[in-house]
Amino acid sequence: MEKKFMGFSWSLVVVFLFIMILIAKSKSVDAITCQEALLSLMPCRPFLTGGESTPVATCCSAVANINSAATTTAIRKDLCRCLEAASRSEGVDPDKANQLPQLCGVTVAISFDPTINCDTIK
Repeated sequence: MEKKFMGFSWSLVVVFLFIMILIAKSKSVDAITCQEALLSLMPCRPFLTGGESTPVATCCSAVANINSAATTTAIRKDLCRCLEAASRSEGVDPDKANQLPQLCGVTVAISFDPTINCDTIK
């Protein structure tokens, strides 16, 4: 007979703990997800789609935060692909996307340009 822990078999408890460790490790490796980046960039949408002439402060804060979270080449490439896809679906003006980091005073390691080849990101 298999020993039980709080009514569950030990093997089930071990599998559950293993899965929880994997989830915790994957979250600590990826500094920011695509969804998190896109949500934080929502204040930039009016500027990027041509509705505003300058980005608002919350937009610039998001740009800086995303840039600081892009700590590895893999993360930068993933964010690039994420932003590229979202830019196409949201009608982002490439010129505005190129201007965004400079207008925010942020030197970025990732590109906000929807026309960039993400494979060239380092």
